[in-house]
Amino acid sequence: MKTKDFSFELPEHLIAQHPTPERTAARLMRLPRSSGEPSHYRIPDLPDLLPQDSLLVLNNSRVRKARLFARRPGRERVVECLLLSSNESRLRWTVMLGRAGRLRPGGELVFPEQLSAVLVEAGEGQAVLEFERPVSEDYLELHGHVPLPPYIKRGDEAADKERYQTVFAERTGSAAAPTAGLHLDAPLLRRLSERGIEISRLTLHVGLGTFAPVRSDDLENHTMHSEWYDVPVECADAVNRAAASGRPVVAVGTTALRTLESAWDTTAQRLRPGAATTEIFIKPGYSFQVVNGLLTNFHTPESTLLMLVSAFAGKERILAAYRLAVQENYRFFSYGDAMLIL
Repeated sequence: MKTKDFSFELPEHLIAQHPTPERTAARLMRLPRSSGEPSHYRIPDLPDLLPQDSLLVLNNSRVRKARLFARRPGRERVVECLLLSSNESRLRWTVMLGRAGRLRPGGELVFPEQLSAVLVEAGEGQAVLEFERPVSEDYLELHGHVPLPPYIKRGDEAADKERYQTVFAERTGSAAAPTAGLHLDAPLLRRLSERGIEISRLTLHVGLGTFAPVRSDDLENHTMHSEWYDVPVECADAVNRAAASGRPVVAVGTTALRTLESAWDTTAQRLRPGAATTEIFIKPGYSFQVVNGLLTNFHTPESTLLMLVSAFAGKERILAAYRLAVQENYRFFSYGDAMLIL
């Protein structure tokens, strides 16, 4: 299967540059998973669209202000740096670097407060920096920027600190938001619970495994980057109860779905609790083990996320739904509208 098979035409004006005025103001396309035509709703309709006995699984990862700007000594050009993950000491970080000129291993970058870092190694799409002192969350909060994706053609603003974060974010570690969850606010979560829909939480820290582009023409040659996740015992128990009784398990976002599918024990037919890493690449032909429904945003062409939803509902159905979304002026990507596949 070729990467170009997942391309589609998207007018630039449909790429959302700002969030909706309220979290729940986005539009919602409902796409039946196997057959039937899409229909159009709003996010507040979600409690009525989900089966009453559903289990809704959220990703509670919190986005850190992971975007920093540095300079090479003696040079004026600014180098953009996106921090992805660190070792336990927070001295060595895996990062994405913007244009850094001819920076080679051993080269130095200087960050705010004269914090120096040395390039340890550079690879395709990422690099490793060794900082002279630990990069704390307090430092990032003071000097970092909200890591808005590059298709948002503006700098981060004060409002992004709140809106590029889910209301249920708890565990800091993501370099990008689990964006499907951005549509949910506290009153909507209460309405879901009042309707009898069970809500559970897990964590996947979003990194290159989620948003790195596919650079190969052939999907078989694409390797996913590793991402850390944790399934609490309470979440595993909730999923196992739902699966045993035939209740729908609905993932809020592709990161929640990838975590659930990664942690599923096919031999025991149960979800395993605990922390691990995943490099799962879900593409057409994948057999889903636990997830029955998915709330997700509209994804970028030729991305692994588009391949995932194509595996979930069928490539032709997804691409037809995306063409309809363009015709209907849906807003795309992180701050855009949503799709419920069920």
